[in-house]
Amino acid sequence: MMTLRDFRIGWRTLLQDPAYSLVVIAGLGVGFAAALLLLGFVRYSWQYNAGVPGADHVYIVKQRFNVDPKAPWFDQAPMLLRLAAARAPGVLASSAYIPTRPRIMGLTARIDGQLHGMDGLTVMPGFAEILGLQALRGNLTLALEQPEGFAITEEAARRHFGTADAIGRTMLVEGKLLRASAVLRTPGANTTIPFEVLVGVRSVLAEAHVKEEMMTGKAGWWGKVLVRVDPGASVQALTAALQQAVDQSPGVQDVPPETRQRLGTRKVMDVALSSLRDAYFDRDVGQNEISAVGDRGSRVVIAALGAMAALILAMAAINYVNLAAVRVLRRQREVAMRKVLGAGMRQIVWQMLAESMLVALLATGLGLLLAWLALPLFAQLVDRKLDGMLSIANIGAALLLGVALGALTAAYPASIALRVRPGVVLAGRGDSESVRGMQLRRVLTVAQVAAAMGLASITLAIAWQTTFAMRVSPGFDPAPLLIVDLPDTVRESARARSFIAALSAQPGVAGSAISEDAVGRHQVSWLRDLKRPGGISASMEMKSVSAAFFEQYGIAPRAGRLFSARTDKEDDPVPLVLNAIAARALGFATPEAALGQTLLFTGFDNKTIEKRVVGIAPELRFQSLRETPHAMAYELWTAGMTLSVRATGELAPVEAAVRRLWPAYFPDAMLKTHRAGAILALNYAEDARVAKLLAIGTCIALAIAAFGTYVLSAHTVQRRAKEIVLRKLHGAGRAAIGLLVLREIGTLTLVAAAIGLPLAALAIERYLATYVEHAPIGYWTLLFALASTVAVALAAVARHAWLAMRMMASDALRV
Repeated sequence: MMTLRDFRIGWRTLLQDPAYSLVVIAGLGVGFAAALLLLGFVRYSWQYNAGVPGADHVYIVKQRFNVDPKAPWFDQAPMLLRLAAARAPGVLASSAYIPTRPRIMGLTARIDGQLHGMDGLTVMPGFAEILGLQALRGNLTLALEQPEGFAITEEAARRHFGTADAIGRTMLVEGKLLRASAVLRTPGANTTIPFEVLVGVRSVLAEAHVKEEMMTGKAGWWGKVLVRVDPGASVQALTAALQQAVDQSPGVQDVPPETRQRLGTRKVMDVALSSLRDAYFDRDVGQNEISAVGDRGSRVVIAALGAMAALILAMAAINYVNLAAVRVLRRQREVAMRKVLGAGMRQIVWQMLAESMLVALLATGLGLLLAWLALPLFAQLVDRKLDGMLSIANIGAALLLGVALGALTAAYPASIALRVRPGVVLAGRGDSESVRGMQLRRVLTVAQVAAAMGLASITLAIAWQTTFAMRVSPGFDPAPLLIVDLPDTVRESARARSFIAALSAQPGVAGSAISEDAVGRHQVSWLRDLKRPGGISASMEMKSVSAAFFEQYGIAPRAGRLFSARTDKEDDPVPLVLNAIAARALGFATPEAALGQTLLFTGFDNKTIEKRVVGIAPELRFQSLRETPHAMAYELWTAGMTLSVRATGELAPVEAAVRRLWPAYFPDAMLKTHRAGAILALNYAEDARVAKLLAIGTCIALAIAAFGTYVLSAHTVQRRAKEIVLRKLHGAGRAAIGLLVLREIGTLTLVAAAIGLPLAALAIERYLATYVEHAPIGYWTLLFALASTVAVALAAVARHAWLAMRMMASDALRV
């Protein structure tokens, strides 16, 4: 067994060669830090909703409204299904919840005279039991039953009230006084149901019609419905019962006959159950005005990050093995003397293992320190709250990983030491590495270079596509546009109209327009059927805008005319603008053929309105490049809450004017402004984060690969020293000697390219397949990665090629 003496000898050995020790420990430590951060994020992602007791048996009710041409799945469903689920066999509990205020507004409270934005939910009975919420202080049941009560998480209590003991503290929301009746244990950050404040359905914040709908579900409003199922119950039977309840609901029964005809054999609404544990990876759910989808991840991306972590750690370990092997070859005399003095096979193995363990544990400690220092930047990069990632348990797991790494990396150097023949070495003839061992280290180096080259290719492709997507024209110039989210609908709010008038009079403001949502955002989306009299009907997304919308966005018509503040009256129900896709969906031979045609439209009051097509608009990118453009219609309606402000020059003065005017008109609302370009860029925020992560990982991988190539070239020169000087003695020039070294490394690099680049090309092709439109990437990313890797390899071997060219015969041929 290893003893403390073995570790002392190993420590002295490391101190004898500080440069080697520093390089080995630093290289392995950096690789370990990168791997720890990536693996910690992977574990964090796989543990979403794991804090909910029995999360595998809690289900989210999803639905797909097939009337919508896109028909995405939503993790929201008619709240009447809560009651249907409660009656189904095997259901232990069911509940529903909605945001306390629409997410475009958020919940704003005044506490001690200051405004605070909060993430609030209005919940039905059973919500706390299903999620296993625990009150640290107060009574959670009373908090959700009392009209003035609310429950708050411990973390939110500290942030908003300055203390975790917030029981009895009050806040003012829209003129209504609420009192904290319970403080909850803060749920884990990796949850798909985030909240800070909970109120019950009887809360003073819930309007009468909202209370009635949440209790009865008779109007078919959507909310988020949760169901806890007995482990032995049939999920398929429960799904069938919920599907039957939807099929018999008034909202489905009232669908027009032409819509049913268009659906054919498909149901109006499909229902499904999705496990809460899988919610984080459910990327098929769409967004609407009810509630944000929230954090979502990709299994493929998370698995790829885990693979990259393992790859970086393996590459760092390979470097250490290569260095340790070269070092053992240089220490042959020392090993031979130990054998002569009586050291047995076991003692040699234990000594090599002790040295490797010492290096691995020191590198692990360094890696933990670097990971701790880099954690805030890493958390910001992945846009997740990772405060608890370096817990005691995770640090312990990292140390165990370090021990395992030390044991694995000791195997090959120990095998070299065991093969040392004392008689040959002490006679001065040296004992070289075996052919199999040399081939193994070459294979490891090829694997390093191939991995680095493949990562570089994929990173370039993702970064290029993301840049292309962010820069592609959305159909207008977003640079001069500022988006302001108002707390009221403009049509019904005198203060909103007064604010717009005051803002329009400010210097630097060219004009403004009203819409229900910003271009590129999915917070508000209405689906409506438009019908030709006596002809076909088509479902399309209806965008409600003010008369100045197209003018302020600088959009010209494709045919006919667009809305204009000079010629159109606000809220006029007749004029209608279509895009070309909508015109064709309605059966017109060309978009121009739709001009002047009358279409029938059913309003929210179920009254039929005649609309007349006045123009065809160009395609605007309300969706990302991952979504196929779809049919869209525009109507005049100022009931939106999104204000687009156009600047005459820079946006900064306009932003300052908005901040200055806001408190006078909306003293109880939080100001939310966004630059139009930033909203469009949010559609590709995850791609940008992945590209940055890959770029960092690629830089580390290239550095490790370069170091591995450096080690291999150093050993090549050492191993072939006698051959090199003999070639010189027979007339070989310096160029020929340099090429001798470069040829071996160059061959290995080309072999690595043959392995890594085809795999990278396949990964790039699959990534680009997720986009409807992509950048003209071609094969330049592969060629650039190859050129970059070759350049790095040449830089790594240049020194040893130069040393080989200057090698003296007396140094290599002495006995």
